[in-house]
Amino acid sequence: MAHIVYVASFSLLLTKLSTGQREVTVQKGPLYRAEGYAVSIGCNVTGHQGPSEQHFQWSIYLPTAPTREIQIVSTKDAAFSYAVYAQRVQSRDIYIERVQGNAVFLHISKLQKKDAGEYECHTLNTDEKYYGSYSAKTNLTVIPDTLSATMPSHTLSKEEGEPLELTCEVSKATAQHTHLSVTWYLTQQGGSSQPTKIISLSRDFTLTPGASYAERFAAGDVQLSKLGVTTFKLSIGRLQPSDQGQLFCEAAEWIQDPDETWISITKKQTDQTTLRVQPAVRDFQVSITAESTFAEGKPLELVCLVVGSGQDPQLQVVWLLNGIETAHIDAGGVLDLKKDYKDRANQGQLQVSKLSPKAFSLKIFSAGPEDEGTYTCTVTEVVKTAMGSWQVLQRKQSPVSQVHLKEPSARSVVVSTKQQDVWEGEPLTLLCKTGGPERPLSVSWWHISQNHATPMLVAGMKQDGTLQLGNSPGGPRSHDNTRLDKVDWATFRLEMAFTTVAESGVYQCRVSERTQKQAGDQYWAHSISVTVKSLKSSLQVSLMSRQPKVKLLDTFSLSCIVGTTYSGLALPLTVTWKFQPAGSQVFHQIIRIAHNGTIEWGDFLSQFTKKTKVSQTSYHSQLSIHDSTMEETGMYQCKVEIYDRNSLHTNSPARVSATSYPLQISVTLPASELRVNASRQYQEISINSNTVIECSILSRRTKNLKLAIAWYFSPISTSTTWLKILELDQTNVVKYGDEFHTPRRKQKFHSEKMSPNLFQLHIMSVEDSDQGVYYCAVEEWLLFTNGTWQKLGGAKSGLTELRLKPSGSKVHISKMYLTENATEHGNVDIHCSFEGSRSLTSLYSVTWFWSRGHTRRHMLAHLQHDGLLEYGDEGLRRHLHCYRSSPTDFVLELHEVEEEDAGMYWCSVAEWQLHGHPGKWVNQASDESQSVVLRVLSSEPTFPARICSSSLLLYFLVACPIVLFGLLLISLLCLYQKARKLSRESRSTQKEKALWVGMKGAEGWITGRKEDEEEEEEHH
Repeated sequence: MAHIVYVASFSLLLTKLSTGQREVTVQKGPLYRAEGYAVSIGCNVTGHQGPSEQHFQWSIYLPTAPTREIQIVSTKDAAFSYAVYAQRVQSRDIYIERVQGNAVFLHISKLQKKDAGEYECHTLNTDEKYYGSYSAKTNLTVIPDTLSATMPSHTLSKEEGEPLELTCEVSKATAQHTHLSVTWYLTQQGGSSQPTKIISLSRDFTLTPGASYAERFAAGDVQLSKLGVTTFKLSIGRLQPSDQGQLFCEAAEWIQDPDETWISITKKQTDQTTLRVQPAVRDFQVSITAESTFAEGKPLELVCLVVGSGQDPQLQVVWLLNGIETAHIDAGGVLDLKKDYKDRANQGQLQVSKLSPKAFSLKIFSAGPEDEGTYTCTVTEVVKTAMGSWQVLQRKQSPVSQVHLKEPSARSVVVSTKQQDVWEGEPLTLLCKTGGPERPLSVSWWHISQNHATPMLVAGMKQDGTLQLGNSPGGPRSHDNTRLDKVDWATFRLEMAFTTVAESGVYQCRVSERTQKQAGDQYWAHSISVTVKSLKSSLQVSLMSRQPKVKLLDTFSLSCIVGTTYSGLALPLTVTWKFQPAGSQVFHQIIRIAHNGTIEWGDFLSQFTKKTKVSQTSYHSQLSIHDSTMEETGMYQCKVEIYDRNSLHTNSPARVSATSYPLQISVTLPASELRVNASRQYQEISINSNTVIECSILSRRTKNLKLAIAWYFSPISTSTTWLKILELDQTNVVKYGDEFHTPRRKQKFHSEKMSPNLFQLHIMSVEDSDQGVYYCAVEEWLLFTNGTWQKLGGAKSGLTELRLKPSGSKVHISKMYLTENATEHGNVDIHCSFEGSRSLTSLYSVTWFWSRGHTRRHMLAHLQHDGLLEYGDEGLRRHLHCYRSSPTDFVLELHEVEEEDAGMYWCSVAEWQLHGHPGKWVNQASDESQSVVLRVLSSEPTFPARICSSSLLLYFLVACPIVLFGLLLISLLCLYQKARKLSRESRSTQKEKALWVGMKGAEGWITGRKEDEEEEEEHH
């Protein structure tokens, strides 16, 4: 991740250095990371004029307060952090890592939900004035960790050779688009060692075995398969003792960032399963027999014996001298000798053979100093698998057998050179001078590199003058580059015409009086150290572009600039331009311009051949690409190879090469320049005549672009939305809309291209139903070289309204809104009637439509003016019937209605009159009815439905409560009136008694009292 951010920062840096403008760049968002895991966000600044080391400050804007800045951490101010982040910064849970003076990473070790928000990277001004941007923002979303990896923990005991199957359940519930990878591991030695990878299924569904399981995977013995959505099964066909240990499954969840980099956001491991493998009993031991000393020129024989194992084992034997393999015999008896031993065997000096199934011999008929040393033999028991490969059962090595040769007399050796430090590509001369008595000598030069302790033969000369060249770090040496000659009897000169960095190290001269090649330590030697300085260390290659973001079809250029401090550099250079398409992980060659002017195009990227131009000078190569398309989006790179003077003359490979950092180029869609005439038009024509509607393009991009034209229509007489008449796509293929797909409609409407910028819609024999509003929709399309199309933009024309001139005739259909109820599996009739007067000389056609909810309308049936009946779908013929019941009525009869037949039904009636000579029936006018809503009731009524179906019972249930309530109300009113009357009479009687007592006295009162009592009794 850090590497990708660094590359992007480097690209932006090169861009801004050319303009001198300060700019801060932060990693592109939005970034999705899981709670509880780490996140790293990169930020760099370019174009600054201050010190090379810039200071950075990080802040966050939370979703709950998007305008409030909360300070997190700073490279300059330790007290910069707000209190909510201070403790996490102090504990290094949040910290800043500086990768360059102008580039840093913000690290959060363990994400929390509250860490989600908009992060801002701000740099402090170190310039003389403010110029450019000083901060940049990116969004981080913290998502929950939904990854789960489970496997039951248990212990298994198996025998060697038995199969094994383990399953692991892996699931996730992340809302974002993520990929999974699954890996099986083995931990040995009680879990203290590093887990060994067995096999993995990568996020792009690629199976990869571990290094120690590669051969078994190739033989089909180790497999990983996916069962269903969440189950992953590990299968091992034949267990080996090395499989013993703890096995577990690890799952990782990956997400792709906006810069197209895949990042692991979660990782889970299952519990461990303990596996014990009981090895098969077939152990054996290996011994070696040989004489401890030998005389030069005499035979030397060694025998390797196998004791134990089963009957007729399949054995492979390797002979080693001083730990280096010399000979190999496989289980089939095929012998493989190393080069020196192969030459000696061809000359009859050496023989390797199999004496018996368990005995092997190495015999040297004339031994020499080179045969002195420690001998061992390694025996491997193998078995052939079902796939045909050899599977190792066990391997044993014999004890060491030391073989000595008599010591020669002493002699002095001195190695010298004029120049111990040379530049890569320059010649090197070494002298080896020996002292002592004048005798025939053999010499060999050895090279010990800085990375390898084992000497490597450079060249050798035997006593008879025979030369032998060894291997260079890059392969076998050639006589053109390496020469060994004899100056006098005691001086030997080694010359290398040109050197490489790999040839730095220690050079040792070994002198021997033996007749054979020196072996072991039976020689006199002296060493010298030589340093070959690298040209690459002084070579810098940079790639830049002034326009990393390119508009489609524009031209962009990239500059490859070479810098070096080595004066011996020979020009011209060889430059190779490479390209990595977006979404790919591999760079492919665009073009290679060799130092001799030869041009070589790459085979993979054919789209560059006709639109690429390369201009090249001594230290600069420019790549220009014309007519850019989306296919050119990706990473670009240039590779420079330089040659020394010797390489140019000998056609040798380049001495050194350097490759620039990748540079991202993004090709984006330009703003559409398409403009269509948007003025409103109006046409009024006679019925049955022809007309043309135009679609005029005022401006557009004409370069490599195609046009697609679509015509739309909205009838005036209905509330129907826009209907597509036809479409002429970018490949000139005509497609009619669903409502215009009949032969009659296709004959009536057709489109014609009059010029590159003018299209016409022809309407033949205009009828009343053709009245409405028309417009055209135009789209620009670009065809890429890979055959795909890209839409760039679109525009709509103004509306054209088409009307018929009044003919004096008009159809009027009833607009009454009705609701019909029908019983399931029953029949129902829907009527459509005229209103007012109608012409007796006209014929009429009717079309029935149906729709439900917001679905588009469906044509059910059409009764033509001549009585011919056609259906919108032939399957409706048994379900409905359309006829004219009277001169003013049309009927749609539905048979055995179902619940799905419910909806809105309406009719459209058209008037037809006879015109011209000979006569022709012409559509004169039309009108639509109001919708009839059809409800379909269930055929099995519920209890309330049964009550409502009886009219007498329904009337009784409705009227009875009303009557009872009325009677109760009348009774209450009567009681209330009577009570009021009694109250008034009582108050009047009391007043009369008081008056009577006052006028008559006591006697009168008594008389009155009796009368009152009698009157009261009468009243009661």
